[in-house]
Amino acid sequence: MNQVSEFVNMGDFYERNEVAIAKIRGQLFGAPLAHIETYGCQMNEHDSEKLRAMLTDMGYGTAEGFEDADFILFNTCCVRENAELRVFGNLGRVKHLKKSRPDIMVAICGCMMQQPHIVEELKKNYPYVDLIFGTHNLHDFPVLLERTMSEQKQVVEVLKDGSEIVEGLPAIRERSAKGYVNINYGCNNFCTYCIVPYTRGRERSRTPDSVVAEVAALAAGGTKEVMLLGQNVNSYGKELGVSFADLIERIDKETGIQRIRFMTSHPKDISERLIDVMAASKHICRQLHLPVQSGSDRVLRLMNRGYSIAKYKAAVEYARKVIPDIAISTDIIVGFPGETQQDFEDTLALVREIDYDSAYTYIYSRRTGTPAAEFSNQVPEDVKSERLRQLVDEINAGVKLKMQKMLGSVQEVLVEAVSKRSESLFMGRTSGGITCTVPVNECSIGDIVKIKITKARHFSLHGEVIDKIIEGDMV
Repeated sequence: MNQVSEFVNMGDFYERNEVAIAKIRGQLFGAPLAHIETYGCQMNEHDSEKLRAMLTDMGYGTAEGFEDADFILFNTCCVRENAELRVFGNLGRVKHLKKSRPDIMVAICGCMMQQPHIVEELKKNYPYVDLIFGTHNLHDFPVLLERTMSEQKQVVEVLKDGSEIVEGLPAIRERSAKGYVNINYGCNNFCTYCIVPYTRGRERSRTPDSVVAEVAALAAGGTKEVMLLGQNVNSYGKELGVSFADLIERIDKETGIQRIRFMTSHPKDISERLIDVMAASKHICRQLHLPVQSGSDRVLRLMNRGYSIAKYKAAVEYARKVIPDIAISTDIIVGFPGETQQDFEDTLALVREIDYDSAYTYIYSRRTGTPAAEFSNQVPEDVKSERLRQLVDEINAGVKLKMQKMLGSVQEVLVEAVSKRSESLFMGRTSGGITCTVPVNECSIGDIVKIKITKARHFSLHGEVIDKIIEGDMV
């Protein structure tokens, strides 16, 4: 049974940190610059937004890269091995910078730090890292940084558990039109391949009032879309006696926000009531990210996922019946230990049947500390790579057809930012989550516009603005 979390208010946060912030300001000279390198999921991105706000309070400006920075912070992810390798590779780059500029400070935080063997490796082989802290220490970052500066030696502070939920932490949002909002933290599912329960801790939910208040404040400040975040949003509120459907219904009706998204949904906990709330809403986007991970019941049992393919397909069928235009996306892992060719064929068959609008595909990554890492029947790397290639080809073929079918249709798009493709284009997303570009002379960042699709690329669309949606007119 979950234990109700201890909540810490904004006054407590500043009581612990305001002295440290003032001391750091007093030690800084000129206009120092900080660079945050973020790896992993949207929750990590939102953590970096909070860290950036704290650094701003301390007097730091923003550096675009390592070379211009006086302070470098790595916010890490340990879900995939590739993310860890990138962190260590970039730490190597920083080592050379620190030789020429020994005054540069280097800190590392996030999920990787919740693994004792990683912390020991950093202490042993990367002594030039000044500060090491974990996911549960984020709210005390100013205190930890002040200690590092005053003691002039490496500081390591990693809490094993995160029972507290610190409300009201400041955040500098990456994009003014959209914002991330955490609704719960941690995970109780213990999938055999996943390290998250060991790094983010057990599930704990914010109160509905605190979430609704944050979303309402964002809407009042001009934010048009929120992404509600949790390792498993469908298990939100169990220890509080409320459900995720209750929460999202309140956000829809009480906050004035124009667009609502959420991730990630766990198939074992998704309810028909949540789908019904989505169908009745004018503001909840027509997108459901529902990670299946494998199309084989046998593999799902080995993964400890807690649902069958029949249950998964029933959830998708109900969503499409109630919301015919809903976009379904997923996560799939290939090469899980013991996965046979038949198991993989079952996954391909499921992909064809569901006909996903998009999918994130991964090769199984062995994570120290998880049960699957000790399974004896690991799949050879060449077999995993070939299966991934086949899976991606299958998914891409279906997505390409879906893009072509959207030519000539009218879509509602939130304009988010200048496109990386060209400065003459803005990029945004449809209600179903598809990336779309529009000419910059036809709208502004933050607009929600109706566009007619004129071009269909492999994974994105291009269109012309035919109307701007006035607040409250969304359907």
